[in-house]
Amino acid sequence: MTTPVGKRWIGALSLATFGMSIAVLTPIQVLLPLQIEAIDPGGKVLALGWITAAAAVVSMVACPIAGALSDRTTSRFGRRRPWVLGSGLACCVALTALGTQHTILGVAVLWIVVQASTNALYAALSAAVPDQVPVEQRGVVSAFVGLPLPLSLITGTFLVSTVVTGQFAAYLTLALIELALILPFLLEPTDLPQPPTPGRPRLRLTPDLRWAFGCRFAIQLANAVGTLYLLYYLRDVVHRPDPATSVFVLILIYTAGVVPSSVLAGRWSDRSGKRKPFVIASSVVVAAAMLVLGLGNSWPSALTAAILMGVGYGVYLAVDNALITQVLPSDADRGRDLGIVNIANTAPQAIAPALAGVVITTLGGYTPLYLLAGACGLIGAALIQPVRSVR
Repeated sequence: MTTPVGKRWIGALSLATFGMSIAVLTPIQVLLPLQIEAIDPGGKVLALGWITAAAAVVSMVACPIAGALSDRTTSRFGRRRPWVLGSGLACCVALTALGTQHTILGVAVLWIVVQASTNALYAALSAAVPDQVPVEQRGVVSAFVGLPLPLSLITGTFLVSTVVTGQFAAYLTLALIELALILPFLLEPTDLPQPPTPGRPRLRLTPDLRWAFGCRFAIQLANAVGTLYLLYYLRDVVHRPDPATSVFVLILIYTAGVVPSSVLAGRWSDRSGKRKPFVIASSVVVAAAMLVLGLGNSWPSALTAAILMGVGYGVYLAVDNALITQVLPSDADRGRDLGIVNIANTAPQAIAPALAGVVITTLGGYTPLYLLAGACGLIGAALIQPVRSVR
């Protein structure tokens, strides 16, 4: 791919990613903790942990399968768009039904469906980048694809905390937004049918892809460990009177760091042709944010950590996504391979609840938890260094 993509295509992909993100991230930060707490106040920590873990395990299977199937989809609407539409509709229905649930089992089943469908959607959208975008433009495009993640947290948290009242109305609002925002991508004509490569696809993970996978796994584990119990941390340790609003404030500050750092790092990385120094530096900053959060145990330290996390994670989102697309072993199996790489995003969500629960209950609370998250960030910085095919 040598022809640069235009602003319209980038905008459509960014909007679709925004819709996906608002559907899956807002419930994790606000709606699910509050819904579970209302159902089972005494067992909220355990219930939230096993529900998110079960959904993450299903997602680890759903994403590579959906990616592999989209690689070999030969409809006249293209390879990726049928999967964007189907998974988007499934997510919309599951989110709407989730708003009616008043049992832990009902919440668990429907949240698993939401996670599986959004991961199938992610597989199709992420594969569109190496499908359509030349290497020298991927840093910038990855930045604009990464920006919806924090922006969706702000928008979604604001909507469900301030604008929309009631559990069902909140979930329904997220479902309708998700469905509306994938439509521009579905109307893009560039996803042309591509015949599959003859023969049975062979899975081949190169050493560079393994190192990149390990780095992403470590960073996402740091992120999952650090954010899963953030609402409970603000309520029980920092003693914020309105922890949901406090989460929104932290997300707002975090996003103020993500937006400029992501765009600037993406452009700088494209122009320099280098990816690894940006990933290493951003991983170290993420680790520093977790250490500040764990050692401070106060509202000012939480604000400082949000700034650091925003800057570090903004750089990481833009450049690591571009790096991953450059170490994929097969052009014909991009969807499948990116789906496998996505396990590095979803597996930490399965591991983090059990890990965090053990740390909180046996090692004395949230400080050891955030110190562990900081250590994961430093491990991520170390794991990207052996990559050889990308500077």
